[in-house]
Amino acid sequence: MIEPAASASNACASVPARLLEWVQRGWIRPLDRALTLWLSQHVPPRAAELLYVTALLSRLEQSGHSCLELSGWPACLLDQGVEPQLLHALAGHLPNHSDQLVQALATWEAVYCPRNAEDDQSRPLVLDSSRLYLRRYWQFERRIAQQIRRRIQRPVPLDEHRARLWLDRLFPDAGQSAPDWQKIACAFALTRGFAIITGGPGTGKTYTAARLLVLLSALAQNPQQVQVLLAAPTGKAAARLKRSIEQALSGLQESLAGDEPVTTLLRHAPPALTLHALLGARTGSRALRHHAGNPLPADVLIVDEASMVHLEMMAALLDALSPQTRLILLGDKDQLASVEAGAVLGELCAEPAQRPYHPSTAQNLLQSTGVILPDSWIGPEGSLLAQQVVTLQHSQRFGDDIGQLAKAIRAGDVAQVSTVLNQGGSILWVAPAKLCADGQWRSPSQSCDLVQGYAEYLSLIKAGPEPQEDELSWGLRILHAFDHYRLLCAVREGEWGVQGLNQTVQAALATRGWIADGPEWYEGRPVMVTRNDPELGLHNGDMGIVLRSRASPAQEELRVCFAQGDTLRSVSITRLAKVETAFALTVHKSQGSEFQHAVLVLPPQAQGLTRELIYTAVTRARLRLTVVCPQPEVLFRGVGQPTVRSSGLRSQIDAALSEGCFQAGS
Repeated sequence: MIEPAASASNACASVPARLLEWVQRGWIRPLDRALTLWLSQHVPPRAAELLYVTALLSRLEQSGHSCLELSGWPACLLDQGVEPQLLHALAGHLPNHSDQLVQALATWEAVYCPRNAEDDQSRPLVLDSSRLYLRRYWQFERRIAQQIRRRIQRPVPLDEHRARLWLDRLFPDAGQSAPDWQKIACAFALTRGFAIITGGPGTGKTYTAARLLVLLSALAQNPQQVQVLLAAPTGKAAARLKRSIEQALSGLQESLAGDEPVTTLLRHAPPALTLHALLGARTGSRALRHHAGNPLPADVLIVDEASMVHLEMMAALLDALSPQTRLILLGDKDQLASVEAGAVLGELCAEPAQRPYHPSTAQNLLQSTGVILPDSWIGPEGSLLAQQVVTLQHSQRFGDDIGQLAKAIRAGDVAQVSTVLNQGGSILWVAPAKLCADGQWRSPSQSCDLVQGYAEYLSLIKAGPEPQEDELSWGLRILHAFDHYRLLCAVREGEWGVQGLNQTVQAALATRGWIADGPEWYEGRPVMVTRNDPELGLHNGDMGIVLRSRASPAQEELRVCFAQGDTLRSVSITRLAKVETAFALTVHKSQGSEFQHAVLVLPPQAQGLTRELIYTAVTRARLRLTVVCPQPEVLFRGVGQPTVRSSGLRSQIDAALSEGCFQAGS
């Protein structure tokens, strides 16, 4: 319970030693302790409990939460991922009821309560209803909510006759009985300043975005002056977005017999940048070149892999757009969210699957574009934000069994997951007793070769360039072959994690004579950049292969080759300090990539394994999937455990939209 003010100083005196113990045990970070001690010195509370709550709030930010949800206190802490050991240590030091805690926080001078007083910028904590924030995350949520409200409210002029003609040209009716959701998505985005196109891998998000660009160009008075920007959270995702858009436009150019809007877009193909590069991030500074006072010069901005965009980045991005810029977010709402605080795309798309569109939305869409929404999707239940979101329904990427598995995981259907895993096809489910040093997974009934998938790219290196083949083409062939196969891990440490698997694979390949045994740098070593390097033009997550330069027989220098679009970037190994071997990746690092054959490796015990992590790993596989899991119940437990991130973003958006009392999509 909350202690009386008279004993507050004595109670608070014991806090530093206890916090230090928790840091040493790894339950909280030094940063969490430092914040709490600063508050105890500058704004001392009347009760020590408030300092412990502050340490928990700071700790939860590391786990992706933007706030501490106090409703259901203290049981809610388990739902938010606080370690049971820490909760046990806190027993007796926390209030027993949320009302009691909220009342105490509301009277602490370190806390600002939006509904009770004018904002005091000096207060580092914010209590908004039942949510406690570090101020900056509360501000991020409010900025995002207000920016989305303004964009949804802004009317978008449209030449309805020409829009219908072009929509029908780009999406000809081929006698399909099912709705053309790609056409519906384009029609939505055409009539809005802010739109979200979501869907699983292979549903055609970038295919749809390319047609949207053609539409916008065709309907513009001067197509050559339409300023388009493409962006994604990582360098690899940005390169894939540009490549996918250009491929879709090339296909359209053939089918539309060289129409001017398509030709113009191909001739002036926009670059694809990381979000950091787009906004003008500077090394060693949080300041950005582009912001509300210096907005991005763009008529249209398309952001791919939006599920990876964290709260702070989304706030900065929206601030940096002029009111006239059309923003299109592409992404899979069911994938892993960013490793940093927030799950923005998931909250923007958090709607019931049934009947999300208002009758007025359907009528306005029919009137302006001629597109008909299915009756089964129309009803009064959807929010105003739902009128900006289209979910693409049909995937063309997977074999039937991989698609079935992804669907079952997304639904949390453990029984169906088990059925699909056991039916064979393009999915192999291995439950090995141990991982052997020769790279084999072995159990009494089956075995699986861990390293054979890397034979293709290593054989290309050994063979060298073909006659008349230059090093550029040879290097790109090797990098593409390397991307055919990858090991994906749920954890970093241990023999079942990234570190252990990279060592095992390296040793097994050396034993077979496929790579050199001993040196840190060797031809064929795959490396991943772990920190942005603006000087070299490399970004965190970029993948490269060590090759020996054959340009000069007298000096065969080892260099790391990176694919950058259709070109090859070669960097001397002496200039690369922040890289690590990457035969195996974490699932987080694999986002934005795809492999012909993906191998998901789960450890015997995995705390924090979630549905979204498993789904993300499974959907990296195009043709074949191997699931290695020594304890099947670990997999099933993860499928049944959706990610929960405490946030008030959706509440902030709904409140902001209700202020205007307008019809979104009208």
